[in-house]
Amino acid sequence: MAALSTGRMLSSKHSDPLNGRVVWVAGKSLWVASMTIGALIFAPLTFSLDALAVFAVLTGVTICLGHSVGMHRLLIHQSFKAPIWVEHILVYIGTLVGMAGPFGMIYAHDIRDWAQRQRECHDLFAHRRSFFQDAFWQMHCALSLDNPPQFIIEERIARDRFYRFLESTWMLQQVPVAALLFILGGFPWLVWGVAVRVSVSLTGHWLIGHFAHRGGEQGWSVDDVAVQGYNLSRFGLITFGESYHGNHHAFPESARLGLENGQVDLGWSFIRFLQRMGLASSIKLPSNVPQRAGLRRVASCLPQRSAQSKELHSNVPAKTGGH
Repeated sequence: MAALSTGRMLSSKHSDPLNGRVVWVAGKSLWVASMTIGALIFAPLTFSLDALAVFAVLTGVTICLGHSVGMHRLLIHQSFKAPIWVEHILVYIGTLVGMAGPFGMIYAHDIRDWAQRQRECHDLFAHRRSFFQDAFWQMHCALSLDNPPQFIIEERIARDRFYRFLESTWMLQQVPVAALLFILGGFPWLVWGVAVRVSVSLTGHWLIGHFAHRGGEQGWSVDDVAVQGYNLSRFGLITFGESYHGNHHAFPESARLGLENGQVDLGWSFIRFLQRMGLASSIKLPSNVPQRAGLRRVASCLPQRSAQSKELHSNVPAKTGGH
């Protein structure tokens, strides 16, 4: 059966999500290793309550506003629209997480999403291998497919000079942050605000991806796909909604990830704040996007049936754009 295409991944009759080689990526591996080793060595020697507070605040801001809202929901899924200056700020903050530049983030997300939507895919895309092998694969390697799909980024994004700048300098973007932290709080703030923050963010991102593709709560399933998503509801607060991965697989374009009653989604709360400020529009939700083929409910109540969801849907424009 021919591979399906997705928004930015165009399949040919030869495209294959299953066969390829896992290769060590030197730059990626050295970046992750240096941040992690630096944190393990210097964090115990420089611990203080103010350094811990710097770590907590910067991690929360970069993961919530930058990664979850800016990179994931806005740039990758285009689940809402924002003025370009707001988009640039949020994506810049997302770059400070230390995973990749904007183009690298789009590719890493979309090739995985493309593979997971097929009938079969490689174990790396599915997080099927053991805990430690998956950790090494995800944080130090990449999969080189024998016959990958064609990757095409929208012209608006591909030609954006600011995104091109971030893509070519994403590691160096930690330098101004490190310098400012050193001036304000010395070496402890630098260690906890850069090395500890980046290493915890990268490791945490992998951990959520590992477990959210292997099992957990599931309100929805998608038939005839290689990989299902699961909700890790206990981690919804500290991941700012990103751990509701079963919901995200069901409604990938939705700006709201915490769909069920009691699922805290601070990323969605921030988008709602932007909307009230007139800085977010055309917000996509399960009620106003096309339903995925093969989507099937496996829990008791539909997300839009709660009183809170009804109120949210009544305050968003009905017209949305699609991928």
